[in-house]
Amino acid sequence: MNEHKDAEKIHSTAMALLKDPGIKLDHDDICKALLDAGAQKGVSANVIRFPEELITEKLALCPPEFVFADKEGNGVPVSAKSDAVIWSVPGLKMYENNAIRPFTKDDMARVARLLDQLENVDGVFGFALDDVPPAARDVVGLGTMAANTKKHIRVLCFTPQGSDMMVEMKKVVGDYPWFSVGFTAHGPLRWTNLALEIFKRSAGHGIPTTINGEPMAGVSGPVTLAGSAAVGTAEILAGIVINQILEPGRPCVFNLGLAHTFDMRTSIAVTGGPENHLFAQIAAMMGRFYNLPSASWVSTESMCPDAQTALEKTCGFMAHLQSRVSNIWSVGQLESELTFSPAQAVIDDEIIAYVKRYLQGVTVNDETLAVDLIKQVGISGSFLEQPHTANHFRTELFMPKLLFRQPREEWESQGSKDLAERAEERAQALMQNTVDPKLTDNQLKELDALANRFLQQLTGR
Repeated sequence: MNEHKDAEKIHSTAMALLKDPGIKLDHDDICKALLDAGAQKGVSANVIRFPEELITEKLALCPPEFVFADKEGNGVPVSAKSDAVIWSVPGLKMYENNAIRPFTKDDMARVARLLDQLENVDGVFGFALDDVPPAARDVVGLGTMAANTKKHIRVLCFTPQGSDMMVEMKKVVGDYPWFSVGFTAHGPLRWTNLALEIFKRSAGHGIPTTINGEPMAGVSGPVTLAGSAAVGTAEILAGIVINQILEPGRPCVFNLGLAHTFDMRTSIAVTGGPENHLFAQIAAMMGRFYNLPSASWVSTESMCPDAQTALEKTCGFMAHLQSRVSNIWSVGQLESELTFSPAQAVIDDEIIAYVKRYLQGVTVNDETLAVDLIKQVGISGSFLEQPHTANHFRTELFMPKLLFRQPREEWESQGSKDLAERAEERAQALMQNTVDPKLTDNQLKELDALANRFLQQLTGR
């Protein structure tokens, strides 16, 4: 694989699609803004053709590096070449204690506390809260997450009106990107009014946005991965141009890694196959080509934390981290992105740590070769009591929190529990802990008041 040549071919194909047939945009005002900026009308209503000069001009406005901030305004810079920031996932259902049910507002609070305590999780994703009116789930979800984690929050957007209220909530905490938004093209080659209106109403406030192309190979894109990648790239480029017209300099993430394949035998949208990891590789490659942060997800079709989950997610994390995807969604995900499992979140945290240690590789220098120490210890000696061992074992050796590394007798004395059972117990304990969301009492009250006001406006009570 020649990365630059392959990226150029996908880019040129996407550019050709943007010129002919173009992209359908279900938003009259945005169509007018694009035409005013130099775009051209397509063959039917609200179809816009994007000239190459317009795309190049707007891409140049995107910041190549920015921060997904936590509640104190801190965070590591994210770019096309940075280490990955890793988040949880959106979803509809909760798998807990071997039972499945709808995901609730209380679950959101508990899950946010859990994720706040997992070392390898950098951000918390919103959910569809079953006990909250659909039009208020983004606003209520943001308030609930804000009260239960200090980490960056990725809102699951539901309505344009919700975007207006979340802009108000942003001001309560600070003028830095402590939460982000995003939306997905409804392909092939179309952006809906809902997506475009959310982009419009959230623009102008420095809120990072993830521009998602999500072709399903064989359905909303060609069955060939390269062809679907070209369709997704065209959709993302159109979304980036729109966002830069709405807010020049808005931080944008190139998210092609949500692409699916279609299982021709079962009619299932596959999210945990090897092809999904190849889409992630393409996403990272195209992010580097455009000098933008990339995104993708690590998913599984499995219904519970089991061997299939371990296979699909371990391969996924290895592929994503090795491909250097900038922003990875995954922690806790089951059932093709539909379900969150606290136990799986704990397992995923362990998998990520394991893969990170493997990819760290081996450092070879005078200190690690330790030739003088080897001579000093000599034949049949021991390195256990040497200061060199105490100085290096924590950084050299992977120290699991969950994997079992004791004798069988100890395992049996603890109830012969498998990994999923141990993970469930750890997750339940962590969710009961309190965390510091890094907000004052007044800020918490103000966020709660805004969410309640929004609910009252929707329900009339």
